[in-house]
Amino acid sequence: MTLMQRLRSGATGRLVSVGAGALVIGLIWWLKHDPLELELAPVLRADIEATVTAIGTLQPRRYVDVGAQVSGQIVHLHVQPGSQVARGDLLVEIDPSVQRATVDAGRAALAGLRAQLAEQQAQQQLARQQNARQQELAQADATKAEDVQIAEANLAAASARIDNLKAQIDQTQATLKADEARLGYTRIFAPMAGTVVAVEAREGQTLNATYQTPNILRIADLSGMTVWTEVSEADIGQVKPGLPAYFTTLGGHSEARPRRWESRIRQILPAPPAAPAAAGTQSGGGQPQGMKAVNYTVLFDVDNPDGALMPQMTAQVAIVTARAPAAINVPLAAVDGLAEDKPTVRVLQNKGGIETRPLTLGVRNRHVAEVRSGLAEGEKLILGEKPLATGPRRFTW
Repeated sequence: MTLMQRLRSGATGRLVSVGAGALVIGLIWWLKHDPLELELAPVLRADIEATVTAIGTLQPRRYVDVGAQVSGQIVHLHVQPGSQVARGDLLVEIDPSVQRATVDAGRAALAGLRAQLAEQQAQQQLARQQNARQQELAQADATKAEDVQIAEANLAAASARIDNLKAQIDQTQATLKADEARLGYTRIFAPMAGTVVAVEAREGQTLNATYQTPNILRIADLSGMTVWTEVSEADIGQVKPGLPAYFTTLGGHSEARPRRWESRIRQILPAPPAAPAAAGTQSGGGQPQGMKAVNYTVLFDVDNPDGALMPQMTAQVAIVTARAPAAINVPLAAVDGLAEDKPTVRVLQNKGGIETRPLTLGVRNRHVAEVRSGLAEGEKLILGEKPLATGPRRFTW
């Protein structure tokens, strides 16, 4: 080998050694001087729901308030809260003495009018006979014209008195019928089958039904309930009749797995339950004083065969506005660019590099979003990173 060949061979070896040494030094520097702790999560599939959450109150689907249509003292109250009643069962008895006396007086007045009618009918018969006799005498020119006129007038007056008495009898009968109905109202019967859920009166209490009907009790059919849900005006635009809805009750959270009831939206009331307070004066161009949040009432029904749901219970409601079953999903906390509608995530490559990928998102809720393109199941998603003081790059799952 010539001297020049030996020199070239030695130089090449030194260059390879220098290059390998530089690579090792760089790797050591990367491991020693750029330590990071990456929080990773695998990309998985799961069901995703977009929901509107709200608070509701349970009310019986069918109920009736039973009131008194007559005044008087309650002498017997046959039910109490929780009593099961059938349609037609006797619930309340009110002292009937006043109504019975009124009915008795009406019956006596009707009997008196009928006696007067019988008397007037007899007088009419007599007046008819007298008039006929005067007509015969007049044809024979055996009576005065004045007597004929008197006989005709007496017959007409007798007929008029009969018509008047018949009208009085009709009026008295109508009044008596109303009085008998009021007498019947002193015994109050159940208008439907169900459970007595509230009693607002007591035995011995005097009711005054002169100006309004006083409520005595409420009967409800507890086999079906309606959830009266208050939805914020910010969310009401997403809610439509027919959307799925489910809820849990406060008492159910003490269980290991809270019971969930499901239904569909039946109705959205067109106006809020109460108008917001009138706006006050503005100061300095700011918001009007006295403004209040507006809620709209959304109704849906649920069966209650085992009686687990009770009136006035609080329901924590979720109305499902969109669903994506078994979808690739990504936590929103790991997505950048949501405000600009250009979502991206960082993915750990197989060789250890970090890649930023654009995403196309679908259904989303407050925590996760459906990924329609940009990620594959099983890839490693970077949720966050934290620089370390010393040590090699670490990964946490």
